[in-house]
Amino acid sequence: MTAEQNILTGGDCTILLTEPDTAAAEPDAHEIQNCDVNSLILTCRTSRESLCTLYNMFKKNVFAIAFGITGDYHLAEDCVAETFIRLSQVKRFSPHGGDGKGFIFTIARNVALEQRRRYKKECINLVIQSYGEADKTVEDSIFINQLLKNLNDKQRQTVILKCCSELTFREIARIMKCPETTVKSRYKKAIQILQSKAGAE
Repeated sequence: MTAEQNILTGGDCTILLTEPDTAAAEPDAHEIQNCDVNSLILTCRTSRESLCTLYNMFKKNVFAIAFGITGDYHLAEDCVAETFIRLSQVKRFSPHGGDGKGFIFTIARNVALEQRRRYKKECINLVIQSYGEADKTVEDSIFINQLLKNLNDKQRQTVILKCCSELTFREIARIMKCPETTVKSRYKKAIQILQSKAGAE
């Protein structure tokens, strides 16, 4: 049986993740809910299996966050690799009351912001899309792309974190380091803009 290999390269480190080429390699929603993300984070420094599990669980969300910030497909892929490289090097994380998912998404956001500053790229040609989604058409992507251009940077990030990564307003507030009320008002304003531009009631 063949195996799919993912090479994560970032900083001074390279990690090779080997995944079985079977349906079981991608955890379903039920498995994700039952999985202790905090424990996986604690062990991913020394356990490649834990890191691989986290990668499978969150790679799509991390990509969406990175792509929403950088606006560059290939740069977002680099951010995914760098995010999990940094996750494997984390030394301080408390599992007691720790928000593992939010912790990962915060790393992803910080990496994407760093990459965007480093390469000084404009946030253009944005498309919200997931890996392997056959029902997404080119027309859908172009339409979403044009709509998102009407939002400012923070509004766009908020919409992506809420709609694409399915985070709560409280989780988004922690990641973006602002009051929850600010996140809610920012999201409400962004939706109003998108509805207006889309011609929706």
